[in-house]
Amino acid sequence: MRTVALWLLSLATAWAAFDGTVVNRTTGKAQAGAMVLLFKVGQAGPQMLANTTSDAQGRFSFAQAAEGGPHLIQANYGGVNYDLMAPPGTPTSNLQVEVFESSKQPGHTHLTQHMVILEPGEQQLSVGETFLVTNDGNRTYHDPANGTLRFFVPAAAGDSLKVMAQAPQGMPVERVAEPAGPPGVYKLNFAMKPGETRIDVSYAMPFSAGGSFAGKLLAKGVPTRLVVPNGVSLVGEGLKPLGQEPTTQAAIYETSAVVYQASIQGTGSLRAAANEEASDEDGPSIQQILPRVYERLAAILIPALLILALGFVLLYRRGDERG
Repeated sequence: MRTVALWLLSLATAWAAFDGTVVNRTTGKAQAGAMVLLFKVGQAGPQMLANTTSDAQGRFSFAQAAEGGPHLIQANYGGVNYDLMAPPGTPTSNLQVEVFESSKQPGHTHLTQHMVILEPGEQQLSVGETFLVTNDGNRTYHDPANGTLRFFVPAAAGDSLKVMAQAPQGMPVERVAEPAGPPGVYKLNFAMKPGETRIDVSYAMPFSAGGSFAGKLLAKGVPTRLVVPNGVSLVGEGLKPLGQEPTTQAAIYETSAVVYQASIQGTGSLRAAANEEASDEDGPSIQQILPRVYERLAAILIPALLILALGFVLLYRRGDERG
């Protein structure tokens, strides 16, 4: 009977469209007892197809056919979701979903970059802040009660605050930040997994010509880089100009102050510049209906491109200083 049961189990696994193992990278062993879910990613977002639990050897399998769009396999362990994308045409057998032990202590988790994009209009100032957080350890930093990132938002932003979080090798997801006690301070409950996590914070506030922006960084030892569109300039104590981003000609400034303020001269939009550049490209326009996450694609991609450009600017300046 036992032989027949094992044969049936192996046969079911052979027929499964998706199968693999949950591996705990903290312990280096297969992880039993993890909840594993299978999603199909479509225009309306992920749709759950099935769920199971990894067995004593960490194995899992699903019988659903790998048809249609991309699929997402998600393992929940220690209250944290770990994702593995399965695009069409890629192998669906012998997959590995990596999980980690969690800790409420930051450990090797630290903020590595903070960038603020200011887009002043005639009546409104749009602000986008990007936080890059690196976890060099082998445990996930997870503290639901106190949050894993705290940031400051001016009171004038009102209820316009939006937060997008992207785990290492994951997709951007919208999250809700909660007030953390002191005025203007918010906490974000988002697990910081080993690797680099990106948090995008956006809000808007009233603005008029000659206005200013005051910000605050709640982490120490990391400079703040402020970016403004071409035609806009910043003036403030401790602000150091770094140069311009080559494509959009956006001006980049840096400050090491925890609390900083900048007077803003001019108006402009990086998104408008990016859209104008895209409209100049040759070829027919093709309209696609994309998942809802792509509605805020510009707010996600523009900071990413500027982060890359900022790296080139800093390397260029260092080369000049050494020369």
